[in-house]
Amino acid sequence: MTAFPQPYADTLSRIAAKERRATRENPQRPDQPARASNIAAIVSFYESGIKPSGADERIGIELEHIIVHDDGRPVSYSGEHGVEELLGLLVKEYPRTTCDPQGDLLGVARPGEAVTIEPAAQLELSAGPFSDLDTARAAFLSFEQHVDAILSPWGERLCNVGYHPTAKARSLELIPKRRYQFMNMYLGERDSEGVCMMRGSASTQVSIDFVSVPDCLRKLRLAFSLCPLFALMADNAPMFEGQPRTHQMMRTSMWQHTDPDRCGLVPGALDPAFTLEDYASYILDTPAILVSCTTNQWCFEDRTFGQIYANRTMTPAEVEHAVSMFFTDVRLKNYVEIRPADSMPIPFAIAYAALVKGVFYSDENLEALDELLGTVTDEDYVAAQESLMQNGYDGIIYGRIAAELADTVVALAKQGLAQGELGHLVPLEELVSQRKTLADLESL
Repeated sequence: MTAFPQPYADTLSRIAAKERRATRENPQRPDQPARASNIAAIVSFYESGIKPSGADERIGIELEHIIVHDDGRPVSYSGEHGVEELLGLLVKEYPRTTCDPQGDLLGVARPGEAVTIEPAAQLELSAGPFSDLDTARAAFLSFEQHVDAILSPWGERLCNVGYHPTAKARSLELIPKRRYQFMNMYLGERDSEGVCMMRGSASTQVSIDFVSVPDCLRKLRLAFSLCPLFALMADNAPMFEGQPRTHQMMRTSMWQHTDPDRCGLVPGALDPAFTLEDYASYILDTPAILVSCTTNQWCFEDRTFGQIYANRTMTPAEVEHAVSMFFTDVRLKNYVEIRPADSMPIPFAIAYAALVKGVFYSDENLEALDELLGTVTDEDYVAAQESLMQNGYDGIIYGRIAAELADTVVALAKQGLAQGELGHLVPLEELVSQRKTLADLESL
């Protein structure tokens, strides 16, 4: 394997810098009179997601697709048979539309399903929440079949893969969304692979509910701890910038070199003493990049959210925007969003959702994971990522061989799933038993 773009020690130093920033003394911050009310506003947003105890065990799924011509060339947003034209043809089935001020179509939706586009026109279906995996699978299959029926006569197809199979990121056209233009500029200067992450990558994200603040923080902590392993199990990026990958889990290394202020770990989140107030302070102490403005919809802003709203309480819309500007491996909204998996074909995406559901909606499994992962530190987390990127299932994660921990997690998921849903887990279970990933199979 080739060397990584920056050494392991650099990554640790960046985590340490984030921790120092997040634990500044004098939390009252006299330069921010409204800080306490803003922390309360952010915490209230998180707490709004609390579901009644005993509620359905629901999952949300977001699956991004890269659209290519049959020969692998990229399909852009604009032009004949571009993604804008595709969205226009989806309006009949998804009648709620989202457009920019210039009238460009950016998304369509119907109850329970939203079709949106990422910075370089990656097509995303966000669907759910689902109480059962059969319904989830049917929704994604129906969507892909409908889109394929449009694309096939054009000589185009959906590609469920973690990184564009042929193109370099900077050659891909940005969609006409002002927010992404600013982010492309900002992230392009922050580190070496922010533009790659924005334009070239595609993911599978699974969201879970929580029934209390302690349940939220526990699931957040355990989800973070499992992210390096989840990234390996869902590794599906055999190509990077038009060339065969240089190591496993390419999206993990991309996130490490996107923006240390808002990617990777939330500082302190692996500590059982971490609170929602700590999370809110992290949000307030990070540069905003963008804020809404009346003149141009979005304006660039390099001050922190705490500085911007130093003298007044943030509105609910401002809180929701602030939270959306973070791209950590697990992101807390009014649900827990687990983000490290690559885009995968539907059987594997649903299998991954089954894994998450089975693991996180069982009190017994959460207890078992606490026993396994309760002492994981930030340094352990980064060390696990580095080991798994270099060695795959032979890597070491928290003192264990990755393959062994993967077997344990799959076994826990099987215990947590209803009998009728166990079949959905099989595609991923078989990959783990073979010590292979989808990216490995594509690379053979």
